[in-house]
Amino acid sequence: MVKPLVAGNWKMNGSRDAVDTLVAEVAAGLAADRAIDCEVLVCPPSVYLERTIAACGEAIAVGAQNAEWRDAGAFTGEIALDMIRDCGARYVLVGHSERREYYGETDEVVASKMAACISKGLRPILCVGEKLVERTAGQARAVIERQVAAVADRLGDVLFAQADIAYEPVWAIGTGETASPQQANEAHGWIRNLAGSAASDLRILYGGSVNAGNAAELLQEDNLDGALVGGASLKSAGFLTICKAASGA
Repeated sequence: MVKPLVAGNWKMNGSRDAVDTLVAEVAAGLAADRAIDCEVLVCPPSVYLERTIAACGEAIAVGAQNAEWRDAGAFTGEIALDMIRDCGARYVLVGHSERREYYGETDEVVASKMAACISKGLRPILCVGEKLVERTAGQARAVIERQVAAVADRLGDVLFAQADIAYEPVWAIGTGETASPQQANEAHGWIRNLAGSAASDLRILYGGSVNAGNAAELLQEDNLDGALVGGASLKSAGFLTICKAASGA
Protein backbone atom coordinates (compact mmCIF):
# COMPACT_ATOMS: atom_id res chain seq x y z
CA MET A 1 0.00 0.00 0.00
CA VAL A 2 1.42 3.38 -1.00
CA LYS A 3 1.86 6.20 1.48
CA PRO A 4 -0.67 8.96 0.82
CA LEU A 5 0.61 12.29 -0.49
CA VAL A 6 -0.95 15.71 -0.04
CA ALA A 7 0.63 18.30 -2.31
CA GLY A 8 -0.06 22.01 -2.01
CA ASN A 9 0.21 23.91 -5.30
CA TRP A 10 0.55 27.56 -4.28
CA LYS A 11 0.37 28.64 -7.93
CA MET A 12 1.29 32.34 -8.43
CA ASN A 13 0.68 33.35 -4.83
CA GLY A 14 2.83 34.27 -1.87
CA SER A 15 5.49 36.57 -0.50
CA ARG A 16 8.51 36.05 1.70
CA ASP A 17 6.49 36.72 4.83
CA ALA A 18 3.62 34.54 3.63
CA VAL A 19 5.99 31.65 2.94
CA ASP A 20 7.54 31.88 6.40
CA THR A 21 4.18 32.07 8.15
CA LEU A 22 2.46 29.33 6.18
CA VAL A 23 5.33 26.85 6.46
CA ALA A 24 5.72 27.51 10.19
CA GLU A 25 2.01 26.92 10.78
CA VAL A 26 1.90 23.73 8.71
CA ALA A 27 5.05 22.35 10.33
CA ALA A 28 3.69 23.10 13.81
CA GLY A 29 0.41 21.41 12.95
CA LEU A 30 2.14 18.30 11.64
CA ALA A 31 4.29 18.08 14.76
CA ALA A 32 1.29 18.50 17.06
CA ASP A 33 -1.06 16.01 15.40
CA ARG A 34 0.28 12.46 15.41
CA ALA A 35 -2.82 11.28 13.54
CA ILE A 36 -1.42 12.81 10.38
CA ASP A 37 0.53 10.08 8.61
CA CYS A 38 1.01 11.11 5.00
CA GLU A 39 3.74 12.67 2.93
CA VAL A 40 3.30 16.43 2.72
CA LEU A 41 4.56 18.48 -0.22
CA VAL A 42 4.37 22.15 -1.08
CA CYS A 43 5.08 23.70 -4.48
CA PRO A 44 5.81 27.42 -4.21
CA PRO A 45 6.54 29.88 -7.01
CA SER A 46 10.09 29.27 -8.22
CA VAL A 47 11.44 32.52 -6.78
CA TYR A 48 10.61 31.19 -3.31
CA LEU A 49 11.95 27.66 -3.75
CA GLU A 50 15.09 28.06 -1.67
CA ARG A 51 13.32 30.06 1.03
CA THR A 52 10.59 27.43 1.28
CA ILE A 53 13.08 24.56 1.39
CA ALA A 54 15.01 26.26 4.20
CA ALA A 55 11.80 26.79 6.16
CA CYS A 56 10.43 23.27 5.61
CA GLY A 57 13.43 21.29 6.82
CA GLU A 58 12.84 17.53 6.74
CA ALA A 59 9.16 17.51 7.68
CA ILE A 60 7.77 18.87 4.42
CA ALA A 61 8.92 18.09 0.89
CA VAL A 62 9.21 20.87 -1.67
CA GLY A 63 8.62 20.78 -5.40
CA ALA A 64 8.62 23.11 -8.39
CA GLN A 65 5.46 24.03 -10.26
CA ASN A 66 7.10 23.79 -13.67
CA ALA A 67 10.45 23.21 -15.36
CA GLU A 68 12.17 23.32 -18.74
CA TRP A 69 12.94 19.85 -20.08
CA ARG A 70 16.07 20.88 -21.99
CA ASP A 71 19.44 21.41 -20.33
CA ALA A 72 20.65 24.87 -19.36
CA GLY A 73 21.15 27.23 -22.26
CA ALA A 74 19.54 30.02 -24.26
CA PHE A 75 15.97 29.62 -22.97
CA THR A 76 15.16 33.01 -21.47
CA GLY A 77 12.77 32.88 -18.54
CA GLU A 78 12.87 29.10 -18.14
CA ILE A 79 14.18 27.09 -15.19
CA ALA A 80 16.40 24.07 -15.75
CA LEU A 81 15.85 20.86 -13.83
CA ASP A 82 19.45 20.95 -12.62
CA MET A 83 18.69 24.34 -11.06
CA ILE A 84 15.62 22.99 -9.32
CA ARG A 85 17.55 20.04 -7.98
CA ASP A 86 20.40 22.34 -6.94
CA CYS A 87 17.94 24.32 -4.81
CA GLY A 88 17.06 21.10 -2.98
CA ALA A 89 13.60 20.45 -4.42
CA ARG A 90 12.53 16.84 -4.90
CA TYR A 91 9.33 17.03 -6.95
CA VAL A 92 8.09 18.77 -10.09
CA LEU A 93 4.50 19.29 -11.22
CA VAL A 94 4.24 18.41 -14.92
CA GLY A 95 1.38 19.02 -17.33
CA HIS A 96 -0.88 20.97 -15.00
CA SER A 97 -4.05 21.97 -16.83
CA GLU A 98 -3.10 25.64 -16.55
CA ARG A 99 0.21 24.93 -18.29
CA ARG A 100 -1.61 23.01 -21.01
CA GLU A 101 -4.33 25.63 -21.48
CA TYR A 102 -2.51 28.95 -21.02
CA TYR A 103 0.97 28.04 -22.26
CA GLY A 104 0.20 25.53 -24.99
CA GLU A 105 1.96 22.51 -23.47
CA THR A 106 1.18 19.52 -25.66
CA ASP A 107 1.21 15.86 -24.71
CA GLU A 108 4.61 15.64 -26.41
CA VAL A 109 6.08 18.48 -24.34
CA VAL A 110 4.65 16.94 -21.18
CA ALA A 111 6.23 13.58 -22.06
CA SER A 112 9.60 15.29 -22.62
CA LYS A 113 9.35 17.01 -19.24
CA MET A 114 8.45 13.77 -17.51
CA ALA A 115 11.39 11.94 -19.06
CA ALA A 116 13.79 14.76 -18.19
CA CYS A 117 12.62 14.91 -14.56
CA ILE A 118 13.21 11.21 -14.04
CA SER A 119 16.60 11.34 -15.75
CA LYS A 120 17.62 14.11 -13.34
CA GLY A 121 16.50 12.19 -10.26
CA LEU A 122 13.44 14.33 -9.57
CA ARG A 123 10.00 12.83 -8.98
CA PRO A 124 7.39 14.28 -11.33
CA ILE A 125 3.67 14.45 -10.69
CA LEU A 126 1.90 14.01 -14.01
CA CYS A 127 -1.33 16.00 -14.15
CA VAL A 128 -4.11 14.74 -16.40
CA GLY A 129 -7.80 15.49 -16.76
CA GLU A 130 -10.66 16.39 -19.04
CA LYS A 131 -12.50 19.64 -19.77
CA LEU A 132 -16.23 19.99 -19.16
CA VAL A 133 -17.05 19.76 -22.87
CA GLU A 134 -15.09 16.51 -23.07
CA ARG A 135 -16.84 14.99 -20.08
CA THR A 136 -20.22 16.08 -21.36
CA ALA A 137 -19.44 14.44 -24.71
CA GLY A 138 -18.55 11.17 -22.99
CA GLN A 139 -14.85 11.57 -23.83
CA ALA A 140 -13.41 11.80 -20.30
CA ARG A 141 -11.86 8.34 -20.28
CA ALA A 142 -10.39 8.70 -23.77
CA VAL A 143 -8.81 12.06 -22.88
CA ILE A 144 -7.29 10.78 -19.65
CA GLU A 145 -5.97 7.61 -21.26
CA ARG A 146 -4.48 9.60 -24.14
CA GLN A 147 -2.64 11.92 -21.78
CA VAL A 148 -1.23 9.05 -19.72
CA ALA A 149 -0.36 7.01 -22.81
CA ALA A 150 1.61 9.90 -24.29
CA VAL A 151 4.03 9.54 -21.37
CA ALA A 152 3.82 5.77 -20.95
CA ASP A 153 4.70 5.28 -24.62
CA ARG A 154 7.90 7.22 -23.93
CA LEU A 155 8.80 5.87 -20.48
CA GLY A 156 7.10 2.50 -20.21
CA ASP A 157 6.69 1.11 -16.70
CA VAL A 158 9.18 3.70 -15.40
CA LEU A 159 6.27 6.15 -15.38
CA PHE A 160 4.34 4.11 -12.85
CA ALA A 161 7.39 3.29 -10.72
CA GLN A 162 9.11 6.67 -10.52
CA ALA A 163 6.28 9.20 -10.80
CA ASP A 164 2.92 10.05 -9.30
CA ILE A 165 -0.19 10.94 -11.28
CA ALA A 166 -2.76 13.55 -10.37
CA TYR A 167 -6.25 13.46 -11.84
CA GLU A 168 -7.54 17.01 -12.09
CA PRO A 169 -10.86 17.40 -13.89
CA VAL A 170 -10.36 20.79 -15.51
CA TRP A 171 -13.99 21.72 -14.95
CA ALA A 172 -13.48 21.41 -11.20
CA ILE A 173 -10.34 23.51 -10.78
CA GLY A 174 -10.91 26.86 -9.12
CA THR A 175 -14.61 26.74 -9.95
CA GLY A 176 -15.97 25.51 -6.64
CA GLU A 177 -17.23 22.43 -8.47
CA THR A 178 -15.88 19.06 -7.43
CA ALA A 179 -16.14 15.64 -8.99
CA SER A 180 -18.26 13.36 -6.85
CA PRO A 181 -16.33 10.73 -4.91
CA GLN A 182 -17.70 8.15 -7.34
CA GLN A 183 -16.61 10.14 -10.42
CA ALA A 184 -13.15 10.68 -8.98
CA ASN A 185 -12.76 7.04 -8.01
CA GLU A 186 -13.86 5.90 -11.46
CA ALA A 187 -11.33 8.16 -13.22
CA HIS A 188 -8.57 7.02 -10.88
CA GLY A 189 -9.52 3.44 -11.72
CA TRP A 190 -9.06 4.14 -15.43
CA ILE A 191 -5.57 5.43 -14.70
CA ARG A 192 -4.69 2.54 -12.40
CA ASN A 193 -5.76 0.02 -15.04
CA LEU A 194 -3.15 1.47 -17.40
CA ALA A 195 -0.39 0.63 -14.92
CA GLY A 196 -0.82 -3.12 -15.28
CA SER A 197 1.30 -5.05 -12.79
CA ALA A 198 2.49 -1.77 -11.22
CA ALA A 199 -1.06 -0.69 -10.37
CA SER A 200 -0.84 -1.38 -6.65
CA ASP A 201 2.31 0.72 -6.32
CA LEU A 202 1.05 3.70 -8.31
CA ARG A 203 0.09 6.76 -6.25
CA ILE A 204 -2.80 8.70 -7.80
CA LEU A 205 -3.87 12.05 -6.35
CA TYR A 206 -7.14 13.88 -6.84
CA GLY A 207 -6.84 17.55 -7.76
CA GLY A 208 -10.16 19.29 -8.36
CA SER A 209 -11.07 21.95 -5.78
CA VAL A 210 -10.17 19.77 -2.80
CA ASN A 211 -10.85 21.57 0.47
CA ALA A 212 -11.32 20.93 4.16
CA GLY A 213 -15.03 20.36 3.69
CA ASN A 214 -14.90 17.67 1.00
CA ALA A 215 -11.54 15.96 1.57
CA ALA A 216 -12.73 13.26 3.96
CA GLU A 217 -15.51 12.08 1.66
CA LEU A 218 -13.27 12.10 -1.41
CA LEU A 219 -10.23 10.48 0.15
CA GLN A 220 -12.10 7.53 1.59
CA GLU A 221 -12.40 6.14 -1.95
CA ASP A 222 -10.12 3.18 -2.64
CA ASN A 223 -8.38 4.59 -5.71
CA LEU A 224 -7.54 8.00 -4.22
CA ASP A 225 -4.06 8.08 -2.68
CA GLY A 226 -3.98 11.72 -1.68
CA ALA A 227 -4.67 15.16 -3.08
CA LEU A 228 -3.20 17.92 -5.19
CA VAL A 229 -4.55 21.01 -3.45
CA GLY A 230 -4.76 24.48 -4.97
CA GLY A 231 -6.24 27.45 -3.14
CA ALA A 232 -6.97 25.49 0.02
CA SER A 233 -3.24 24.90 0.49
CA LEU A 234 -2.70 28.61 1.20
CA LYS A 235 -4.46 28.37 4.58
CA SER A 236 -2.71 26.15 7.09
CA ALA A 237 -5.76 25.00 9.03
CA GLY A 238 -7.60 23.75 5.96
CA PHE A 239 -4.49 22.19 4.48
CA LEU A 240 -3.81 20.29 7.69
CA THR A 241 -7.41 19.05 7.71
CA ILE A 242 -6.86 17.63 4.22
CA CYS A 243 -3.63 15.97 5.39
CA LYS A 244 -5.53 14.38 8.24
CA ALA A 245 -8.23 13.13 5.89
CA ALA A 246 -5.60 11.59 3.60
CA SER A 247 -4.18 9.79 6.63
CA GLY A 248 -7.56 8.20 7.31
CA ALA A 249 -7.81 9.98 10.64
